[in-house]
Order: sequence, then structure tokens, then C-alpha cells
Amino acid sequence: MDIGRILIIDDENLVCWSLAKMLKRIGHLVEIANTGTDARLKLENFTPDLILLDASLPDIEDLQLLEEFKAVKPDLPVIVMTANYHSNLAFQAFSLGAEDYIGKPFNIDIVERAVQKIFVQKQLAKEVNPAGEKLRKKYEQDQLVGNCPSMVDLFKTINICARNDCKTILVLGESGTGKELVTHAIHSQSARKDAPLVEVNCASIPDNLLENELFGHEKGAYTDAGTREVGVFELAEGGTVFLDEIGDMPLNMQAKILKVIENRKFRRLGGQKEIETDVRIIAATNHDLTKMVQQGTFRGDLFYRLNMMCLILKPLRERKKCIPSMVEYFIDRLNGEYGRAVEGISSDALKLLMAHTWPGNVRELRNALERAMMLEQSKILTIEHFCVCSGAEQEKSGSCIYGCSVPVASTIILPPEGISIEEVEKEYIKQALGRYDGNQTKAAKCLGLTLDTLRYRRKKFGLEKYPAVPSSISAPTVEKKDQDPAKIVPG
Repeated sequence: MDIGRILIIDDENLVCWSLAKMLKRIGHLVEIANTGTDARLKLENFTPDLILLDASLPDIEDLQLLEEFKAVKPDLPVIVMTANYHSNLAFQAFSLGAEDYIGKPFNIDIVERAVQKIFVQKQLAKEVNPAGEKLRKKYEQDQLVGNCPSMVDLFKTINICARNDCKTILVLGESGTGKELVTHAIHSQSARKDAPLVEVNCASIPDNLLENELFGHEKGAYTDAGTREVGVFELAEGGTVFLDEIGDMPLNMQAKILKVIENRKFRRLGGQKEIETDVRIIAATNHDLTKMVQQGTFRGDLFYRLNMMCLILKPLRERKKCIPSMVEYFIDRLNGEYGRAVEGISSDALKLLMAHTWPGNVRELRNALERAMMLEQSKILTIEHFCVCSGAEQEKSGSCIYGCSVPVASTIILPPEGISIEEVEKEYIKQALGRYDGNQTKAAKCLGLTLDTLRYRRKKFGLEKYPAVPSSISAPTVEKKDQDPAKIVPG
């Protein structure tokens, strides 16, 4: 049987002592918390495989911790202990996902058998299909991770959206915060999980093709329409449509999406018949939709319909307490992907990660850990292989503490006469393509874009045949005031 990491949460010292003694005797690693507050602090640095939880703690409502644990990690086994064995707490505990329920005073042998049973079940689950387990680890999407208050609230809201089959949901957050993961979590936890989840990136599809992508077309609808094709809303019937980057959707399409939300019907291009659809619509964007409504670039009526249930993902710089648990999760995940056996991270390296501002959010953190694991051959990730720096260091030097040139927001100054954002975007795309000798996959990853988005914008800016340029170009700055304000030159 595997050695497990077990957290005991109980306000009675004698109970904690006797349980810890028994669990250590059978080979488990044990941590103890006497209050709900202490338990939350323990979980920042200790990831248990099992929790023994007293249902009634002095500083928290009955079973509140159980609800929090299951919201963050539904598969985490929890055994609930209580002196009120015959109360309705048992029913509540099982309805919240507890694996077992033990009354006090208890026989220590009963607790031991309950613990052993859970670990035997975990071991059997691994042995049933180890190859399938490896494939899932390799190809499954990353999961939402974090134990700070904002993430716990987010997990609860996800559960509410999934359980109540909310038909329209809006997910807001900066690029890299995990909006797509929220969508997958809602879909996979809902009654629609066996139906398709179909994703559309509204920024990567040209305006004239987006309607065809969403609604399909009838044969003969346009010149090349030789056969009838179904669109996303038919493909996702009974499931979920994920409209990513909806802030980039053109206004005429926004009106048609609003009609689908209100009537649950649509027409294929060239079609006369209205088709009913039963889908959940989840829309996501990193834009400020409230400001876009005020500016007239996003329909107010669509915003208010989507905003019925809104989930906001805070940037990583505002939830740094989640970083230790994220680091542990990604190390375990990347060990499975690359066949490594990295056991953890040095304290200096973790301090470095905690100090960084993470403009690329969780995506940047994952990439930093992946890079470190490729370079570090020992079992502990050390500071030498992390190419990140704190905000203060960036402002001071404009470069990484290990000498790598990095774009710093404070080095790009908006001139009084203004500047063309499209020219800035075009220049960065040129630099990325030049850095990687025209390799679009690497350039897209460098810019935080999807490959389709890069191809679309490359065509938009006429850069399909753009030749390689030197890779040493740094962040763009603007020429003096008497020059063309839209001209970008190497800094």
C-alpha cells in the first residue's frame, strides 16, 4: 500500500495525538491542525491524500471546511468525525462528498480500517488501468488549482453553475488566468458532461466566416457551398458552446448571438427553417466589456444577458498564496508528461516565484516550471533555472536577473500625440517571426496567441512572406515627437 499524506483536523489534543501515533505506525506522513484557520494555513504548504476532519470546530460552522475542500479538490477523500453521531450531520456530510463518517468516542481500530480501506481503493484504481492513467496524465487538460479565498469562492460558483444548468455564463479575466479551464470545469461537472463541448475563438476567425462557423450553411448558400454543413450550435446540441474572446466579436454577430440566447433558435446560412438548440453558452474575454458597452463597441443588451452569471478570475499577482500549491501541482503534472521524478522546489526558487508579478499569469508560471524542469537534472528545482524576476528588478534593470532580455511595460511610453496600436501589434509579430526564423508555432507561443490567431493577424498585416530579422530586437519604443507617431523603431 502507498504511503499517504494525512491531515488531522480536530480541536482535541488527545484525539490528535492518538490518531497521529496510529497513522505514523502504519507508515503515513501526518500533519495536525486544531482549528479551521490553522487547517487553511497548513494546506498552503501541505497537500494531503486524506483528511480526518472533526465536524464541529470552535472557529467555523459545521462541515464548512468539508464543503471548501470538496470545492477545491472533489476527489480528495475526507473522513468526518463527530460526537453528534446520530444527528443529521451524517446526511449532510455524505451529501457534501465525505467518504466515511465516524462517531466519537471511537475505537482507534475502526479509524485505522477506514483509512486503510481508502488507500487500498486508491491503489486498486491505479492498478486497474495504469496505461490509461498515464495517457490521461499526459493528455488531459490542466486543472484549476489554488486554495486561497478567491479560488475557493470561484470553485463554489463553478459548482453552482454546473449543478443548476445555468444556460448563459460570462467568464472574465486576464490572458493566462484559466478562463478555458473554468469552462471545462463547468461542463465536466454538469449533467451535460456526456454531450459535446465545442469551442470557438471569436478573434481568430475572419468576420465573414464566423457566422458560417457558428450556424453552418445550406447547400448553395454561396458559391462554394456544394453541400450542407452544420455549425457549432448544432454540433454542441445538448452540451456547451464556448465563445472565447467574445469581446472581439463583430457587432452584427453579437446581435445574432443575442437572438440565439433569447429564442434558443437560429438559421443556417441560406436556410429558411429555424432550428431549435439546447446548449449552454459560456462566453469569455479579457476585455473590459462595461467600458466597451459605453464606447459602443459591444452591445449592452448582449452584455446584460451574458452577465446573468459572471465568474471573475483574478490575476495571479493578486492571489500569490496559490503559487505553492500550483507549483506542486505542475511539478507532478510535468513529471508525468516527461517521465521525470522531480520532488520539489528549493526555498530560494519559491521565494523568487512568489516575488514575480506574473504578467502572463498561470500560463507563464507553468511555462517557467516546464523550462526549469527541462534544464534541471536533479530532484529539486533550484533558482538557477528560473528565468523570471520581480517587478522591482524589472523596473530597475529592464531585464531578467539572469541576463535575459524581457519586455517591461514601463519601457513602452505612450507619446502625447498617440500611437497606432495596430502598428505596435504588427511590430511585435514581425519580431516574433524573425526571432524564430518564420516558425509560426514558436512565434505564436512567444506572443501568447493561438496558431490560428497568429495566422489571421499575419495575413491582416500583410506579413505572410515576411523574412527573418535579427532576434536581438528589444521592446519597441517610439521615435521623437517630430516623427510619424505610428512608426515603431527598435529600442
